[in-house]
Amino acid sequence: MRGHGSAVIAAHSDSTATLSPREPRLREQREDLERRLYVPEASFADGAGDRVRPEEPDLFRTCFERDRDRIVHSAAFRRLAGKTQVVVYPTDHQRTRLTHALEVAQAAVAMARGIGVNVTLTDAIALGHDCGHGPGGHASEDAFDQFIADGYDHGPWGADVVLADLNLTAQTLDGIRNHSWSRPAPSTPEGEIVSWADRIAYCAHDLEDAIAAGIVAIDDVPEVVREVAGATRREQLRTFINAVIATAADTGRIGMDARTAEALAELRRFNYERIYTREESVAQSVTVVRVLTDLVTYYLGQSQALPAEYRHEDLVRGAVTYVGGMTDRFAFEQAQQLLGWDPRLLPPGIGRGA
Repeated sequence: MRGHGSAVIAAHSDSTATLSPREPRLREQREDLERRLYVPEASFADGAGDRVRPEEPDLFRTCFERDRDRIVHSAAFRRLAGKTQVVVYPTDHQRTRLTHALEVAQAAVAMARGIGVNVTLTDAIALGHDCGHGPGGHASEDAFDQFIADGYDHGPWGADVVLADLNLTAQTLDGIRNHSWSRPAPSTPEGEIVSWADRIAYCAHDLEDAIAAGIVAIDDVPEVVREVAGATRREQLRTFINAVIATAADTGRIGMDARTAEALAELRRFNYERIYTREESVAQSVTVVRVLTDLVTYYLGQSQALPAEYRHEDLVRGAVTYVGGMTDRFAFEQAQQLLGWDPRLLPPGIGRGA
């Protein structure tokens, strides 16, 4: 298909979309619009942005828009489609790390709009926040901890290792590095919004997935959660997102009122007790740790088997980076092919024709 028309090629033969001819909206104009639209405490795009390697500014895109685009087009982001959220090798309708990142971005952007801070920076941080996760969910951190002197944390690993080549701005990297509540607070309000969005999104959608999978029933949802935020993902997202917006408006802080925060904490506690630490999940995690430990150990002893870009002076870092970048399916296939793992010992759906 070559399009339609002669002087101007249109996508459709019956296209009627027209605009008054005008100068294009350049980056500087849109940076000025940010300063008029957002609250004074927001993060504002400025030229090429604060990057480790200086760059020339883009003609049309702000620095945070470039960050977002680079993350979306990165291999690390694409591989999130094949990485566990809760269940290894999920069905078509369960969340993956990729769909989780998209849902975090939706919640974070909704809050950023309501509060009046930089929507694009918020979106970039949210989309990139889990790029440091290895295959098999949080169990990968337990596996890689054995090899990394300061421990493996998916936030700093994502910002400082996995996404380092993208030369993202300092604000985006800071938000990715520190999105977990166990980390120091992000330096921007946009980063703190993503921290809330991450917890809100996974608490709500992990419960929805568990209900759909028959792990828990909707009637099992704790009473305080049902009373304050409802029993469904839609009700919970609305309640928690609106609470953060309202709290920022009332107090000037990125947070949540005590009653709603208690409901979110109770939902998270319920998920940990009934979903994340149930017997099947624990057994799955043990297997993931063993598989990933064996794979890293294999590549440390067989460095020639590593792709060339991972063979550098710090062999441990290279092996962990390579294994950490694998999808669930590829990691378990490698365990079978390289290490002779019996597919019957792997999590359901892996190596069994499912």
